[in-house]
Amino acid sequence: MSESRPPRFAVFGQPIAHSLSPRIHALFGAQCRIALDYRAIELSPADLAAGLARFHAEGLAGANVTLPLKELAAQACIELTPAARLSGAVNTLIRRAEGWCGDNTDGAGLVADLGRLGLRLAGARVLMLGAGGAARGVVPALFDAGVAELVVANRSAERALALAADLACCGPINPCRWDELASRGAFGLILNATSAARSGAALVLPPSAVGTAGTAYDLSYGAAAEPFLAWARAAGASTLADGLGMLVEQAAEAFQRWHGLRPPDTAAVLAQLREVAP
Repeated sequence: MSESRPPRFAVFGQPIAHSLSPRIHALFGAQCRIALDYRAIELSPADLAAGLARFHAEGLAGANVTLPLKELAAQACIELTPAARLSGAVNTLIRRAEGWCGDNTDGAGLVADLGRLGLRLAGARVLMLGAGGAARGVVPALFDAGVAELVVANRSAERALALAADLACCGPINPCRWDELASRGAFGLILNATSAARSGAALVLPPSAVGTAGTAYDLSYGAAAEPFLAWARAAGASTLADGLGMLVEQAAEAFQRWHGLRPPDTAAVLAQLREVAP
């Protein structure tokens, strides 16, 4: 009798060849002694809904979703967790008999990685740069972790205002324009959730935004995080970090949703990725 095939998982995005998710989940599976088949699959926004239905019919056990599909994935789910509903975006698909339940583990992943860095969020005053889907995905978890105030700065004031209105139930969110930052004082934590580096736009920020013990954290990793972290280093931030740790931690949250077990050593996985990440 042939052995049964391991459950199949995937990450969907466009482009997707660069994704580290298959490597991450293979390492998690080895830690937890869980056999799985996890692959990167490219889907365009136009093909997403049909693709999710097809893969569900074929027995896919679960999936991750990355750019530019997170908001569209939320619309294709039959059920959303509170985190996904608040953010309007899905990065984790959990199989249900009738279709997909959508979750968003980005916020939990960010909070876990900030904890790894030793940052205390309770009572913190935080600056969020950007008001798009990446920012929305982490705001609820920041307030759950005890953040006292969140200032959201965006080039388009309308988007910052919309985020503040949509997520007002989470906690005090103060929107501001980019050119108002110089008057907002210093922050203990600055989170960059913009796509400025990927689009080639420069980040022009006042050095006064960085507190004397400030942490600067870019939700992206690799080359996309370098411009913001270079600014933060020059401004005197005491701790600099990119989002590779967040990527690992949000994946661990997804792994737990699928398998009922959280990988015990995310730090070891992060260390291995540092050796290969672009």
